[in-house]
Amino acid sequence: MQKSFYNFLNKKNCKSVLKRTRFKSAAIFLSFLSTLCVYALLQGKQSKLKIKMSNYERKENTSEKATFGAGCFWCTESIFMELKGVKSVFPGYMGGKLKNPTYKEVCSGLSGHAEVVQITYDPSVIAYVELLEVFFLIHDPTTLNRQGADVGSQYRSVIFYHYPYQKEKVVTYTELLNKSGAFENKIVTEITEAQEFYRAEKEHLNYYNLNKQQPYCKAVIQPKLEKFRKVFADKTK
Repeated sequence: MQKSFYNFLNKKNCKSVLKRTRFKSAAIFLSFLSTLCVYALLQGKQSKLKIKMSNYERKENTSEKATFGAGCFWCTESIFMELKGVKSVFPGYMGGKLKNPTYKEVCSGLSGHAEVVQITYDPSVIAYVELLEVFFLIHDPTTLNRQGADVGSQYRSVIFYHYPYQKEKVVTYTELLNKSGAFENKIVTEITEAQEFYRAEKEHLNYYNLNKQQPYCKAVIQPKLEKFRKVFADKTK
C-alpha cells in the first residue's frame, strides 16, 4: 500500500498543487496521503531504524551544528525544534551554485540548492547520532530528488557534515540501516561537507507555529508532528 501511495503522490508537486488550488479539498486529500506515508514509515520501520550504536558519545558544555535536508523545510524545522538539547533551528538553502538564492530560485530547481535546516544543539544533551535517528525516521531516504509529492533536487535527502566525526557517524549509520533491511530500497541520501548556508526568507522561519491554521499545516505538518511526538516522546521538550 505504501508503494501505491508514493506512486500516486509523485505525479504532482504538493506545494504547487496547494498553491494553485488555494488548498481546496483535493489538495488537502493529497497532503493527507503524504502524511499517511510518513506515518507508515514512522510506525512500520521504527524498530529497525532505531539502530543501537556503541556509544552516543555526548560531549560536555559545547554547541555544535548539524545540517539536514529532508524535503520541505517547513516540516523538518517544526520537528527538530521540539527535541531536547536543540538550541535553534533555521530553515535555509545549501549545496547550490548561486549566492544569496531566493526561495523562488531554489524551488525552480536551477540553483542547485537543497531546502535544509541548520541546527545548533548541545551535544551534552543530545548526541549527533540521535539527530541522525530522527532524520532517517521523518522522511524516506531511498527516493532520489523527491519526498512524497515534492519533486525536484531541492527536496533531495542530504546530510551536510560540519566536522570529520559527523561524516564518520553518517557513513556508519547509513551502512547499518542498509544492512538492517529497514528500507526496501537502498538509501540514496547525499553525504557532503557543509557549504555556505543561506537562511530562508523571514516568512519561512518558524512557519508551522506561526501558521497552524493554514490547511497545509493542518493536513501535513500537524499529523506528522503528532506521530513524531509519539515515537520520540522521551526526546521531546
